[in-house]
Amino acid sequence: VCFIPGGLDCSISFISHVLGKVCVHGRQKEILSVLVPRLTDLTKSDCIWQRICWRLVECVPDRWMEAVVLGFVQRAPGADVLSRLLGNLVVKNKKAQFVVTQKMLLLQYGHTTAVLQNLLGYLALDSLRRALLIKVLKELLETWGSSSAVKHSPPEQQQYISKAILICLSHLKEPEIESCRQELLTSMMEGVKCHLDSNLPQIRRLGMIVAESISSKINTDGPVLKFQYEEDDEARELKSLLVQTPPFCVVPGPPDDDRNDKTDAALPGELESNKKSHPAAPVKPEEESDAELDSDDDLIPYDMSEDKELKTKAPVYIRDCIEVLTGSEDVDKWEATVKALESLVRKNPAATREVSVELAKIVLHLEEKTCIEGFVELRQRAQVAILTTDPIPVAKYLTSQFYSLNYSLRQRVDILDVLVLAAQELSYPKSHGKTKHSDAQKPCIQLLPGSDSSKDWRTIVDERIKNKTRRFATGQSQVERASGPNEFNSVAGHFFFPLIQHFDRPLTTFDLLGEDHFVLGRLVHALAILMYLAVNTVAVTAMGKALLEFVWALRFHTDSYVRQGLLSCISSVLLSVPAERLLEDVTEELLEAQSWLGDVVEKDPDGDCRRLALQNLLLMENLKKKLQTVPS
Repeated sequence: VCFIPGGLDCSISFISHVLGKVCVHGRQKEILSVLVPRLTDLTKSDCIWQRICWRLVECVPDRWMEAVVLGFVQRAPGADVLSRLLGNLVVKNKKAQFVVTQKMLLLQYGHTTAVLQNLLGYLALDSLRRALLIKVLKELLETWGSSSAVKHSPPEQQQYISKAILICLSHLKEPEIESCRQELLTSMMEGVKCHLDSNLPQIRRLGMIVAESISSKINTDGPVLKFQYEEDDEARELKSLLVQTPPFCVVPGPPDDDRNDKTDAALPGELESNKKSHPAAPVKPEEESDAELDSDDDLIPYDMSEDKELKTKAPVYIRDCIEVLTGSEDVDKWEATVKALESLVRKNPAATREVSVELAKIVLHLEEKTCIEGFVELRQRAQVAILTTDPIPVAKYLTSQFYSLNYSLRQRVDILDVLVLAAQELSYPKSHGKTKHSDAQKPCIQLLPGSDSSKDWRTIVDERIKNKTRRFATGQSQVERASGPNEFNSVAGHFFFPLIQHFDRPLTTFDLLGEDHFVLGRLVHALAILMYLAVNTVAVTAMGKALLEFVWALRFHTDSYVRQGLLSCISSVLLSVPAERLLEDVTEELLEAQSWLGDVVEKDPDGDCRRLALQNLLLMENLKKKLQTVPS
């Protein structure tokens, strides 16, 4: 920084042009890492240098203003420093105002939380700029409450906007909150509805946290919104943004030695005063104490350490379970039945098959009568046991009920979960691997006992071979791979095709293609898993063809969770259907899917969707290479 001697007037527009051109050509870091600390020190106590600095940034041409402003915001150590360096630039310059209030907040989302705090704190530090702070908050809330923005913008951008809203709220004063209370309330109601409708847990939690924060600001005296969600580091960080952290300053105090001396000198006096201020409690006369004694205190309590809780015996027959679950008023017996149902079903497969559909219906509609720990898991495991014991009729019943009337969304999701878990159990072998031990008994010839050669001759030979054999490494004991028939082979179609048939038929209380897109997302993911588990089954090719047609019909769905499931379906088809069948039977569908995957990789706003689409393209490329290497 040059000093002009003699108090002469000078223009610094040339320096502003140089600064702007250097920043816009990619040398922003090099020049501002030196200039910003120097200007920070010079403007700390000199108002003339503050005016020079303001003039420096005001004279930057508009075409270079963005690079300069962005560099100052990123490198300023705090909002107060940024206010000294930029002054009221955002009020005087429209380009700087657009960069600060629009581009950095609504069009970009890669800046750190510290940059956001600098930016919004800068707007809040001057009365002329506070009007822009209110304007920014309203625009952020409008974007946050837009259902289109929630569906089409990535989660990272929504988190960025949520942070900006919370920082703005932390800077609002009571008169400003009072003036826009109704607008804040309206925006909160619209925004929280959009976020709670999302299928992504991260988006729903963002909506809850922001709504709680707005509610706490506009209802300081009355009741506020309160949601239940997991309190992790991210949630705590977001909530901390609502509380302003004042700049760190050292408050001068007395020297440590004097303070310690005073403390030490005060200790004996304090102890004496404490002793005097707490006299011993007066002893009550015996008559009063005897009168206050309760007569029950003389009774000796019974020793109940050996007592055992009486346990209700669970039913031992399947039909008894049905009677207890449908009509029994004995709560203990009902609880014992729920806990024992899964094991009872697996132990009595023949009896279960006689009443499998009826039992599946009862368990599907089973409601919790008492507070049983893990009730949902117990009910789900019982349903899986019934379905694996008698797959075809129970699968037909469950898949038909998925599209029936008068079921809650929770029950429909339960049906999907049970179908997937049962399919996994049926597709995996039931026998576990057995370890071959070297000392396993084998058929051998026994010699006469009592002689020196009474040892097993095979053991003697093995020991001699072992002693004369050089081993460089000892391998682990071999584990037999679990083997057994794939029970899902014959029933895969009963699990899969009924679920894929009626997805486009809206019911009075159930619309998969409308507002119930959360269940649609779960359905799509369930179909992907069923397709993956159907590898090497007879119906796998027909399932793959039907699933690709299903994906093609829903490929432009607005919900990212549904699109992720559709991309998982394509992965399952590529991994499960034999390559020869893909080439012969579903060539046209694969070519259409390939062009769509290319568009997803380039244009989809969701990062997980882009990643899954790229994986599918790599799978197709590997499949193509594999088919080219096979001799004709």
